[in-house]
Amino acid sequence: MEIFLVSVGVILMILGVLGSFLPVLPGPLTSWFGLLVLHFTEGVQLSNTFLIVTLLFAIFIYVLDYIIPAIGTKRFGGSKEGMIGTTLGLVIGLITPIPFGIIIGPFIGALVGEMVHRNDINKALKAAFGSFLGFIASTFLKFIVTVVYLGLFIAKLTEHNASWF
Repeated sequence: MEIFLVSVGVILMILGVLGSFLPVLPGPLTSWFGLLVLHFTEGVQLSNTFLIVTLLFAIFIYVLDYIIPAIGTKRFGGSKEGMIGTTLGLVIGLITPIPFGIIIGPFIGALVGEMVHRNDINKALKAAFGSFLGFIASTFLKFIVTVVYLGLFIAKLTEHNASWF
């Protein structure tokens, strides 16, 4: 049972890191569930305080994930269409073989979304840049949190692995 739980925890951790980039997966929350699964193994005991603090932080980052891009978009005069374009551009950038598609896609998507909203290229470029900056900041923050959670997972796992063998 321990190996099964650790395997599920590892899968959740990997999905959490991927969720930093994929808009359909809540990265930090998924990684937190990996920590929670690890807690239920016999060899690893995480304190309730640790689990509560990491959960609250994951929820905080989850909420910020929606606020940061909106702030970036609004600050540079963007629209809802620009934010939708950013998300669509990310998905397209992920599935195309273009190098750096994950970075170029959101910007192109935001630009197209802003051009749909307004025909002024200068305003659309400015708004697309704001949307892109918000997306990059949010993604970077989620990635850092999921990598920290992965590091905690590995540290706790290696700390207690001798008791399993």
